[in-house]
Amino acid sequence: MPSAGAAALSWALLWLLAPPPALPEPLDPKKNVEQKDAVFDRTYSDWVASDTLNIYAFNHTVLRNRTEGVRVSVNVLSDHKDLPVLFVVRQKEAVVSFQVPLILRGLYQRKYAYQEVSRTLCQPQTKVEVETQHFFVDVSTLSLNASYQLRVTRVENFVLRTNEAFTFNATASQPQYFKYEFPDGVDSVIVKVTSAMAFPCSVISIQDILCPVYDLDNNVAFIGMYQTMTKKAAITVQRKDFPSNSFYVVVVVKTEDEACGGALPYYPLSKRTSPDEPMDLHNRQKMLEVMVSPAITPKAYVSSMLFCLGIFLSFYVITVLIACWENCRQHKKKGLLAAMDSPSLDTGHTHGIPDSFLGHTPYMGCGYGSFENGSSCSTEAITDSVGSADVSYGYVGQEQFKRRIPSAPMRQQCIAMGERLLENVAGRPRLDSLSSVEEDDYDTLADIDYDKNVIRTKQYLCVADLARKDKRVLRKKYQIYFWNIATIAVFYALPVVQLVITYQTVVNVTGNQDICYYNFLCAHPLGNLSAFNNIISNLGYVLLGLLFLLIILQREINYNRALMRNDARALECGIPKHFGLFYAMGTALMMEGLLSACYHVCPNYTNFQFDTSFMYMIAGLCMLKLYQKRHPDINASAYSAYACLAVVIFFSVIGVVFGKGNMVFWIVFSVMHIMATLLLSTQLYYMGRWKLDSGILRRILHVMYTDCVRQCSGPMYVDRMVLLVMGNIINWSLAAYGLLVRPNDFASYLLAIGICNLLLYFAFYIIMKVRGTDWRGVGGHLRGVQCVVTHHLLQLRSGERIKLIPLLCILGTSVVWGFALFFFSQGLSTWQKTPAESREHNRDCILLDFFDDHDIWHFLSSIAMFGSFLVGAALRTHPAPHPCRPVPLPPHSPLQVLLTLDDDLDCVQRDKIYVF
Repeated sequence: MPSAGAAALSWALLWLLAPPPALPEPLDPKKNVEQKDAVFDRTYSDWVASDTLNIYAFNHTVLRNRTEGVRVSVNVLSDHKDLPVLFVVRQKEAVVSFQVPLILRGLYQRKYAYQEVSRTLCQPQTKVEVETQHFFVDVSTLSLNASYQLRVTRVENFVLRTNEAFTFNATASQPQYFKYEFPDGVDSVIVKVTSAMAFPCSVISIQDILCPVYDLDNNVAFIGMYQTMTKKAAITVQRKDFPSNSFYVVVVVKTEDEACGGALPYYPLSKRTSPDEPMDLHNRQKMLEVMVSPAITPKAYVSSMLFCLGIFLSFYVITVLIACWENCRQHKKKGLLAAMDSPSLDTGHTHGIPDSFLGHTPYMGCGYGSFENGSSCSTEAITDSVGSADVSYGYVGQEQFKRRIPSAPMRQQCIAMGERLLENVAGRPRLDSLSSVEEDDYDTLADIDYDKNVIRTKQYLCVADLARKDKRVLRKKYQIYFWNIATIAVFYALPVVQLVITYQTVVNVTGNQDICYYNFLCAHPLGNLSAFNNIISNLGYVLLGLLFLLIILQREINYNRALMRNDARALECGIPKHFGLFYAMGTALMMEGLLSACYHVCPNYTNFQFDTSFMYMIAGLCMLKLYQKRHPDINASAYSAYACLAVVIFFSVIGVVFGKGNMVFWIVFSVMHIMATLLLSTQLYYMGRWKLDSGILRRILHVMYTDCVRQCSGPMYVDRMVLLVMGNIINWSLAAYGLLVRPNDFASYLLAIGICNLLLYFAFYIIMKVRGTDWRGVGGHLRGVQCVVTHHLLQLRSGERIKLIPLLCILGTSVVWGFALFFFSQGLSTWQKTPAESREHNRDCILLDFFDDHDIWHFLSSIAMFGSFLVGAALRTHPAPHPCRPVPLPPHSPLQVLLTLDDDLDCVQRDKIYVF
């Protein structure tokens, strides 16, 4: 150890005593400096060496109220890329330096060399009326001999004029910029730059009047606002952001087109070329046109917002007017009924009530609830205790039952009784009141009254069969839909709002307008928001969703009052009333407006699911509501429904992020789509009375053997089978389309699946409600040709029909949807492309110089969606044969017919309402 320490000490002493390294010899301080007085618009051809320095002295007169641009253009003729020529421009308040060849870097650090360079000098401000300013151009190099050309010129049209277009050329090494001064009375302008050439890719920048001006591809993003451009670019500039009341419009051509969606240039690789050797792309010149126009005034902001607000508040006014009109009409009708009910002085008999006055057509021979002898749907009259006449009615092609309809005197007695018509029904046990036919027409085994497997597997079902659960239990079950979606909305919306505020802050701080995909030709800023018009146009979803909730609230209040009065119609008749899904639909509509507004704060591919998440919710809730109408006991719970929707949203996010061109993802998604379709079809066909266990394959084979091999029998539930077959065809086709085409916009593709299924189910529901023609004769021919399926389809019509006013309402909503989809399809921007390519689709405003096509889509789609929720405004169908027509009472809600397709069934017993 001592020897080791001594060795280390000796080495340290040797290092300290060693002589210092030899310093390099100083460069020759003698350098030949040659200064020349130079003038504008003259080309100087000269040479420079390592021992020379050329200085060109320029002077020009500057006026305070007139701005002129000065441009320096150089061209190095020598080909010494490793020994460039350095040009330094010394001004009063700034120094600009650049080398030639000018080396600019592109993607993957590729180098591009440019021999010709032109730069516009930053103009310092002057405080006197007239001033002579001097600037110098220094030329130096380390090369032994480099020849060059120098030319200094004045820039024509350096100051842009309002509403006057100016055309110019620019290249990557010869950028251009111009000055614009706000005129008096103009607080905001829009700078529009256009070009007939998509490539080369360029950058448009708005910078304050400061020196230096960042006008090269590698520094243009350092300051100000900027966006890439192919054929169109537009930037809205506000006076408040520029204290000098003026700004520079900078145009830079990029070295590569990849940022604008173009291809990368071929990079030559050979044994003689090094990967670090600069490429010479020769001339990347682009011709552009710039024009600055005044933006809209604050008065236009106010008038546009009032217009938007007025459109949707008018729906509130119309709602109140309809309510008042309906109330007056009902009071008038009630007074006339009371007058008709009083005995006549001449005859002592009451007046007859015309059918047309009651709003019903005369009773036909075909009505609700008459099925063949095998049916267990209850059709017993509720007026067995009163005198009646026998009337035959039934479904086409089936054995008709005898129904007892009150005679004329008893009919008047029923009218006088009013709500007491159904006292006997309300007082008896529920199942007794819903018994239908003579005892020899059905099996009287006890399990038919309580066994789900017996009840739900009958060939023909009535609403009474699927409305056996306690009302309070079902009410709580469906109220969970509302509370769950309200909770989801809060937890979903708060992070979304925080995120889009961050997006907007990043855009404002960095000036990078490629982050957000606006329609820049119609993007009106307000405060920190870049496109306020796209946000305010979503107000309709919120206001109309709130109006829908208010209508439902009024309807629920009146329905609960009817239950407290033990109203027999509310207890035993019509489709069971459950409002939880309605509340969820209204909340989803409001949240769609909020999240769509959040998406339009900064629209891009990473937050597009904000705009579509509650669209999935709305489509799913509408399908659930349609199914709930006649299947209240077996509808999906809120937990399972929202869990399925969560899976849909999960796939939406995965598809947007990873699905573009990913074959593995599309295979997995298509398989899961088809499997989900098959499982849901089985669940719907068997009304939930099946099990997914180890014996499922054995049962499937058994059914196929017994129904297809041993005997060729048709499906037991033909109507369900038709719907499910059509649904499977559509969904399998959509899955095949996705697998083959693999669309880039996966979120819209997924939304299209939901909308197609919703439209299919809605069309099926309407078709099943519509009354067909008398098909008795046709049915005989069909039986003759053994067309069993078509025969059953004709039998399963429910006998309901749509009157003229409801039909016009549906057509009106469809027309609004058509116009809405037209404006949606205009495609003013798309995040499936690069920001520069997206701006090629930008268009000017078309409404009040404030709203664009997409804003009109927001207006019309919110109205159409609200109308779709209320499309039953009047699906008032032909009433069922009832032993006694109910007296028109004060309406439960003046707008109750606006809430559902089946308010026409409010006076029909549930054991006479067919399930489909």
